[in-house]
Amino acid sequence: MIEIERKFLVTSDAFKNEAFQKFRIIQGFLNRDPERTVRVRLKDNKGILTVKGLSSKDGLSRFEWEKEISKKDAKALLEFCEKGVIDKLRYEVNVNNHIFEVDEFFGDNEGLIIAEVELQTENESFSKPDWLGKEVTGDIKYYNSQLSKQPFKTW
Repeated sequence: MIEIERKFLVTSDAFKNEAFQKFRIIQGFLNRDPERTVRVRLKDNKGILTVKGLSSKDGLSRFEWEKEISKKDAKALLEFCEKGVIDKLRYEVNVNNHIFEVDEFFGDNEGLIIAEVELQTENESFSKPDWLGKEVTGDIKYYNSQLSKQPFKTW
C-alpha cells in the first residue's frame, strides 16, 4: 500500500492525442492534514474513498489506501468536505511500459496540467514523453489537497 510516483508539469496538449482513456473527476477532502489526507472522489460514475499518509522527504512515496464506494455515498460525502473542490479531466497515456495520468484542471485551477507516473521502485527508469516538462515531485503546492486550499489562479 505504498504509492511511489513522480509528478511533472505538462508543456503541451499533445498527450490528448495519445490518450487511450479519459474521465471526469470531482474530488473533495474530508481531512487535509499532511499526515493523513482523506479524500472522496467521483470518477465518472463510481465513488472512491482514499486515505494518504505523510510523504517521504523527497516526495516520491507515501502510504495510500483506497476503497470503492457507491456514487450515492460519494455524492453524500462530498457535501461534508472542506471548502475547495477539485474538478479535472484525467487522461491516461501509455508510454512504453508505464501509464501516465495527466490531469487537466478546471475551475480555480484552470490552466494547470500535471502528469503523474506510478513506479514499482523509487529508482525505476521510465521513458519521458516530449510533452513532459519540469518535475514537481515533492512540491506540495501541486498536491490536490493544497490546490483545493491555494488554487493555481491565486499563485
